[in-house]
Amino acid sequence: MTRPDLVIFDCDGVLVDSETVSNEVLARNLSRHGLPMTTDRSMELFVGGTMRGVGEQARLMGADLPDAWIDEIYDEIYSALRAGVDVIAGIPELLDQLDAIGIPYAVGSNGSEAKMEITLGQNGLLDRFGDAIFSAHTLKTAKPDPGLYLAAAAHFNVDSSRAVVVEDSATGATAAARAGMRCLGYAPHGDGAALMATGAEVFDSMFAVPGLIGLKAAAE
Repeated sequence: MTRPDLVIFDCDGVLVDSETVSNEVLARNLSRHGLPMTTDRSMELFVGGTMRGVGEQARLMGADLPDAWIDEIYDEIYSALRAGVDVIAGIPELLDQLDAIGIPYAVGSNGSEAKMEITLGQNGLLDRFGDAIFSAHTLKTAKPDPGLYLAAAAHFNVDSSRAVVVEDSATGATAAARAGMRCLGYAPHGDGAALMATGAEVFDSMFAVPGLIGLKAAAE
């Protein structure tokens, strides 16, 4: 397998285990606003989307959301995330290998930079990515549009065909496909059918990534 010249990671659910926490909060909030919701159903419906898109969809489903709902839900989610989120197993070792070989890496997320400062900042990952953090809130382009991933490739002057994206949502995998980038679809639970349908190569452990991108296999 030919090594890539750049690896681009989604943030939530790929670098840090924040999806469950965020969707627990979101499910409680929407239930409070008249749309009964479970965490599992919230993840099924909303993972990979923008909060503006979540609000629009929730209103169509019957939620009575206030005008300032986006600020409200971010306040609630950020408070929960500050209590602590775990790094996805295998990520520190993978970044160590990329550093050792000299392959750069970046983050491309529909989440805000403020959110990533919380989730990545509490475990040392924020400093590791430095200025290679690309947020839909800053660039005003969100997945499934390929703009975030194209911006990351341009930042490193890497051709799209030489970049690999690591994603956990069909929305993000679609963005990678539209950018002309190979996508590894992280599916630690379930069969990853939605990811596979976009053309992503499904895997279930970050310890498998070095082998998938032509690095030395990481220790299990």
